[in-house]
Amino acid sequence: MSSAPRPILSLVATLIALAPVALFGAAQANECPRKDALGTSRVLEVDPATYPRVGLKSFPQTLPLRDGEVVLTFDDGPTPGVTDKVLAALGTECVQATFFMVGRNASEHPDMVRKIARLGHSIGYHSWDHPHLNKLPTDQAEANINRGIAAVQAALRGTATTVPSTPFFRFPYFESTPTLLDHLEKRGIAVFGADFWASDWVKMTPEQELKLLTGRLEANRKGIILLHDPQMRTAEMLPAFLRYLQEHNFHVVHIVPPTMKTVSDRTH
Repeated sequence: MSSAPRPILSLVATLIALAPVALFGAAQANECPRKDALGTSRVLEVDPATYPRVGLKSFPQTLPLRDGEVVLTFDDGPTPGVTDKVLAALGTECVQATFFMVGRNASEHPDMVRKIARLGHSIGYHSWDHPHLNKLPTDQAEANINRGIAAVQAALRGTATTVPSTPFFRFPYFESTPTLLDHLEKRGIAVFGADFWASDWVKMTPEQELKLLTGRLEANRKGIILLHDPQMRTAEMLPAFLRYLQEHNFHVVHIVPPTMKTVSDRTH
């Protein structure tokens, strides 16, 4: 039997190498038009069965990140105008992040939800209207969580289901209860805290935020970072922060849900 031409073999090998990344919509890092961009260093599958609760600010466990690796997460959007600036900064550097969306905002701006997904970012859930869930009766808190999931799903898929496409949730203000945590774990939904943040809800300049965030980054060396895409100061700070990551040899990890194969391997 004659062997296949080398160009075809090379193409097949390239497609095989990129296939796991393409499955998660994260191929932008490999196809980045800027050779000097920061890029997304790797894709990390987060299985809620293994990591039901992560983020050292709230829980004893966090993601298995190497020294110098960070996960970028944004809360409270989408917000047209400001979220667009965040997406532009991430796009320029070919970086993927995770957006924990408020359901009410998603229902008001469904086009933004689809844009974020189309750009390859992961979408998580952040309740319907950002209440103090730990102060609500359990049934009302669960209803608020489900309404938020359904709103994001309706914007993303056109179907208002309470089964999330990506099983990632973050409590507003990080205020959970043991009962709510148990219920989410039973549903196979991972709860995200954070390892550190930029405190971007505090009034400050983008320059001050950058100094604060990079100082915490150097102290922690790795971790899940909490930011807020509706905050203009964060949108204006982000390009400089991404440059800082590259110049100081930090790497961005994109988190995604487990593949069907991973789930199958775990259940057999």
